Amino acid sequence: MNRTPILFLNVLIVATCGLVYELLAGTLASYVLGDSITQFSLIIGIYLSALGVGAWLSGFIDADVGRRFIQVEIGVALVGGLSAPLLYFSFARLSWFSVVLYGVVFLIGILVGLELPLLMRIVKDHLDFKQMVSRVLAFDYIGALVASLLFPLVLVPRLGLTRTALLFGMLNAGGALWGTWLMRSIIPGSVVGLRIRAVAVLLLLAACMFKAEALTRLAEEETYHDPIVYATTSHYQRIVITQKRSGFALHLSGHLQFHSNDEYRYHEALVHPALAVVGQPKSVLIMGGGDGLALREVLRWPCVEAVTLVDLDRKMTDLSRSFPKLAELNRHSYDDPRVTVVNRDAFVWLDEPGPPFDAAIIDFPDPSTYSLGKLYTTRFYRKLQARLSPTAAVGIQCTSPLYARTTYWCIVRTLEAAGFTVRPYHVAVPSFGVWGFALAGRQPFELPAKLPEGLRFLDSNTLPSLFVMPADLGPVPVEINRLDNQVLVRYHETDWRRFE
Repeated sequence: MNRTPILFLNVLIVATCGLVYELLAGTLASYVLGDSITQFSLIIGIYLSALGVGAWLSGFIDADVGRRFIQVEIGVALVGGLSAPLLYFSFARLSWFSVVLYGVVFLIGILVGLELPLLMRIVKDHLDFKQMVSRVLAFDYIGALVASLLFPLVLVPRLGLTRTALLFGMLNAGGALWGTWLMRSIIPGSVVGLRIRAVAVLLLLAACMFKAEALTRLAEEETYHDPIVYATTSHYQRIVITQKRSGFALHLSGHLQFHSNDEYRYHEALVHPALAVVGQPKSVLIMGGGDGLALREVLRWPCVEAVTLVDLDRKMTDLSRSFPKLAELNRHSYDDPRVTVVNRDAFVWLDEPGPPFDAAIIDFPDPSTYSLGKLYTTRFYRKLQARLSPTAAVGIQCTSPLYARTTYWCIVRTLEAAGFTVRPYHVAVPSFGVWGFALAGRQPFELPAKLPEGLRFLDSNTLPSLFVMPADLGPVPVEINRLDNQVLVRYHETDWRRFE
């Protein structure tokens, strides 16, 4: 029997599993630590260097290569399969989580680095050197492509991080067990011990797979402290809702988005100044804000005839309709016939033709990644201008001018560079501290004097004080955030790292 094609299938499995474990570690690190640019960069570097260490160590294996390969495969199955649960629990319980994170990545990298040279030595008896190298490298790169496509499109959205790790650990363990038959002719002595270990790891991972949701929930409850009442993973983020006696909170990928006790201060400050500048807005655009809370504030204005809400994550907008407490908090805003929901990338959607809007509310997450940073560039703001009427006003969340001062003023200056007239302002939100916003218009404007009645926080007397920026929140020198430099993402990472 020609075993060469099956051996190359092993190369494909090794490459795919190795990259999946790396992506899992990077994604989980960005969920719990933030600073995804730094985390992914470090993890990629550590993983690649560990591959080199593993390849170097393989040179010390002189005999019984088939047995050593299966032993390494079992090790990869155990460490890689349990990596996500281990990292979740470590983050909740250990102050030195980063050591565990990078240690796990380095160990997986060493084991995968050992696997490929051992496989090449096994394959060399079936092919000449030229064919062996070209085919092994080809299957290695194909495996990387398979992993990079499956991970964001299928694995994480459908299985979540924990189940993905466990599934690929089971794949490695199954491959090791299969290898005891495939490579039996080159393994001297008994293989019973190898089979017992492979089966034991396979059963352990299968048991964890069965309890994966409970494991994830237990780890997240340690992380969030408050009881979790809802958790799911979408194509774009981890969505968690926690509940305690005083109210509930929404977390996206580990970051607090609002607490029901004080969110009204944030959303009233975000929405009403912009709409009041316009006076009688008929059509309003909301970008981000999938929780429906900015939408709730816009719908307070009886003059509004149509609202278009553009949010990338359908799972988030659907949750805002279906989760009772959230639907109650946003006053069932999505059921209003004036509302149209578009689940698209806002950056792309703005290029589509359509009638101009009288006002826009921008409620994107902070620019912690390049995919978010593009939504704060001069290019994005110019595209936004093209969809606004000449007298339109825009309300934009701009992170904290106290904790992330450079980030805040970069957003303000970028708006100005794109042609907007901008008035910076801030508000105290207990869950976040001092939070910053920008009121922007396509032409010069006066601060509004009249606001809707019945607001819990904002009124005509309070509004002017929001635009007084104390000295410690004042301007600092910054660069303009453009699509080709994304300086804002670096500012955000540097600013918030000081408070870790």
